[in-house]
Amino acid sequence: MDDIRETVQDASAPAVVGAGVRQDERLWAASAHAGALLLAFLTSWTAGIAGMLAGLIVYALKRGDSEFIAAHAREAFNFNLSLFLAVCALALAGLLLVGATVLTLGLGAVLTLPAGIVLAVLAAGLAVGWLVCGVVATVKALNGETWRYPFTLRVLR
Repeated sequence: MDDIRETVQDASAPAVVGAGVRQDERLWAASAHAGALLLAFLTSWTAGIAGMLAGLIVYALKRGDSEFIAAHAREAFNFNLSLFLAVCALALAGLLLVGATVLTLGLGAVLTLPAGIVLAVLAAGLAVGWLVCGVVATVKALNGETWRYPFTLRVLR
């Protein structure tokens, strides 16, 4: 009977994740992601530059100490750079739409208004995706797991 209880307890126990990663490495890796979120909120959503800065600082300080920390810091930097470039592209498209509306003396609003709504929805989607991915990456780092952000340019390798 004791053997059955031990088997059931072992089967229900959570798997050990990141057993080879030290606690300080996990905290530093998580700080690259959480720092990007925190700096973006503190700087009124200049998310790209602030987020890149957080990842770059952690990478510069700890890249020689741990590959785990370096990998998470690179991911945080690359993801925030990618989002910054996407937001810049959306802003440029928005400026072009406003310019088209002004140049046509408002008559172009028939076309630019729906396009502007699409741009606003895309911007909101980017903001939500940035927040969700940042939180997921932070949790993964705290658990000692690796994480690769989706749709990210890998500039810093």
